[in-house]
Amino acid sequence: MSESNNVGLKRTMKTRHLSMIALGGTIGTGLFVTSGATISQAGPMGALLAYAVIGMMVFFLMTSLGEMATHDPVSGSFSVYADKYVEPAFGFAMGWNYWFNWAITVAVEAATVGVVMQYWLPSIPGWVWAAVVLILVTAINLMSAKTYGETEFWMALIKVIAVILFLIVGLMTIVGIMGHQPDVGKNLSADGHFGFVGGMNGILAVFMVAGFSFQGTELVGITAGESETPEKSVPAAISQVFWRILLFYIFSIFIIGAIIYYKDPSLLKASESNIAVSPFVLVFKQAGFALAASVMNAVILTSVTSSANSGIYASSRMLWAMAKNGMAPKVFGKVNSRTGIPVPALLLTVAVGALSFLTSIWGPQIYYYLTAASGLTGFIAWIGIAVSHYRFRRAWVVQGHSVSELRYHAKWFPIGPILALILSIVVVIGQDTASFSGPIAHWNWQAIITTYMSVPLFLILYFVYKFRHKSKLRDLADVDLIPSRDAEIAPK
Repeated sequence: MSESNNVGLKRTMKTRHLSMIALGGTIGTGLFVTSGATISQAGPMGALLAYAVIGMMVFFLMTSLGEMATHDPVSGSFSVYADKYVEPAFGFAMGWNYWFNWAITVAVEAATVGVVMQYWLPSIPGWVWAAVVLILVTAINLMSAKTYGETEFWMALIKVIAVILFLIVGLMTIVGIMGHQPDVGKNLSADGHFGFVGGMNGILAVFMVAGFSFQGTELVGITAGESETPEKSVPAAISQVFWRILLFYIFSIFIIGAIIYYKDPSLLKASESNIAVSPFVLVFKQAGFALAASVMNAVILTSVTSSANSGIYASSRMLWAMAKNGMAPKVFGKVNSRTGIPVPALLLTVAVGALSFLTSIWGPQIYYYLTAASGLTGFIAWIGIAVSHYRFRRAWVVQGHSVSELRYHAKWFPIGPILALILSIVVVIGQDTASFSGPIAHWNWQAIITTYMSVPLFLILYFVYKFRHKSKLRDLADVDLIPSRDAEIAPK
């Protein structure tokens, strides 16, 4: 396998690949399984409000990322932008933070595949299926970026079709065409509470779930570096974010809330190990589909496999970009000259994912802390995107450029990135406020440490690099606004 330090990634992904990656990026267990629990926590209207607010934040965040990715389409987008527009230490911490997040996610999703497969084949150990999926997604990613894009296109399409069918069946159930017609008024009002239960605490709890559900939308920024036409593909993919959030989450939660009573105990029982009580399965069964559980189990299997596939792709590209910028060992900057795949970066990611998965068998406590350490890193990446875009646009104007020169314009600047920054911080802080109740001596320190471990890890990375390399905040007048060299990424 020929490798070289002098060749770059190849621009082989088509617009339809990026669009479907954006379209299917947030469709997973957050929608198919845990969305029902949010209705129990906050009521139908409370859940809708929380998802709408977080959805708006994600939309602004993606338009911010879209503006930067269209101007400078690079695979290590978050790390590169944080370095160029804020300061090197910020880029270093962002890059390693994001790589670690996805490397651990590969292990989590592999373990989840094992759990999901137990539904059909309980006699076969889960680790067997986890190993199979790890080998499968590694092989896919070793072929080419186009192979990854094509695989994600079809897996995302399966998820999209499942949601569309759910919406159609749900609407037909609501109007009484299929199954038993529910008491929509009673369900949506939550027994006269105007659809809200649990007060602000309930809505804040849904904020956390909604935030995790939308993780993955930022993958568009990573794929931009290997797009054939990023100036067209990225805006096209970003423009679908709003409609995706509206159609998939808002309408789905509305239908679940209209058909299933918010006090239905099944809504709180749904998990990857109990697919039969997924709100999607409950709605399909009410419409008369006896095989709903098996079908949704297959869709969820597709979702977790897709997530593991994307995890290897995203983390290997981030590690490659950091190596090219001197923030990781040079060996990870090597690329296969024929396929354009950063093989060393990919293999390290897979190795970390595999070792992390093995700890779930041999050392469950270690695995628990690893997953906890990666828990908030996605939100930290969102904070980095918001800060980087705010600095990018300010530097653009300070250096005498007009916003009209940009190929794609983020919406509602500076309100968009500021709102995204504030809400991301709220979501991070609000992860486990219950552990801080009472006097400080009575705080649940074990829960606090495991929940918020990502934050001190990020700060350690930031300050170690800052003091070692004397990193300083870049002056807006000196920010490098020139797109990265095209030589870094080879033509298709």
